[in-house]
Amino acid sequence: MKDMLVHLYGLDFSQKFPSDDVKIIRVLSPNSDKVIEFVEKNFSKGWAAEVKAALYKAQPTCFVALHDKKIVGFSAYDATAKGYYGPIGVDATLRGKNIGKALILHTLEAMYHDGYGYAIIGGAGTDVFKFYEKTVGAQIIEKQGNVYDRLIRGL
Repeated sequence: MKDMLVHLYGLDFSQKFPSDDVKIIRVLSPNSDKVIEFVEKNFSKGWAAEVKAALYKAQPTCFVALHDKKIVGFSAYDATAKGYYGPIGVDATLRGKNIGKALILHTLEAMYHDGYGYAIIGGAGTDVFKFYEKTVGAQIIEKQGNVYDRLIRGL
């Protein structure tokens, strides 16, 4: 797993709308439990823990995709570390409909407006390198180590 870097000043945020039937919104704290439940059920407890960090702020740094009034995807920033983007996930049955692209663009635009010039995608797996390269021009950081090296494994 490698970190990736996204230059926020060069992004075209106008492509952040997937379709008329999917809405992207910033989560409000009263909806936190539903978002955490979605992430844990569809992805992992580790990602749910990261999303909690993004949600439990006065101005949450987590976005969700809604389809038929159901959560079908999520995206966060400043969860594990400042300036870090992720995690992101879309319901497996709705992948390929540009929901992930819309989520990442909404989230990175929020980072841009928060004053960030770059975003770090932490610990990206080789299976998602192409998605991030194509969607937001992310580049692999060829350095050893990342914030997740501090993760206590086996708990």
